Amino acid sequence: MLVRRGVQRLLSEMGAHVLPELSLATGRRADLIALTRQGDIWIIEIKSSIEDFRVDRKWPDYRLHCDRFFFATHPGVPADIFPEECGFILSDGYGAEVMRQAPEHRIAAATRKALMLRIARAGAARLLAAELAGVPVAAIEGESE
Repeated sequence: MLVRRGVQRLLSEMGAHVLPELSLATGRRADLIALTRQGDIWIIEIKSSIEDFRVDRKWPDYRLHCDRFFFATHPGVPADIFPEECGFILSDGYGAEVMRQAPEHRIAAATRKALMLRIARAGAARLLAAELAGVPVAAIEGESE
């Protein structure tokens, strides 16, 4: 959660909107999926330790569902364990910094459309759940109440 919070703050400052724990069509679940102002889709895979990274062999599958793929971790995990062909974000829980930009690999139009629908439906469902639970939800920029 520490890494996630810092990354979410960074992405929010960048103007992206983020959903944590989004299930993809393959059944895999992305730790964070971000929709940038330009409409790009980023997936951020959070790793809390060297062992967490070593046992995870599913991360290459995520590249089929995003325009850019990043790993994110905290200062206690050495950055050099993460592949150079992926982006890298360092988080301290209060904020984060993109240490290495992820290369762009545009997803197919049909995949983008299906993923945008999945993001919209998940976001709407979570918003409704929050409102039904009595959590006040502020309107976002450009949205009427």
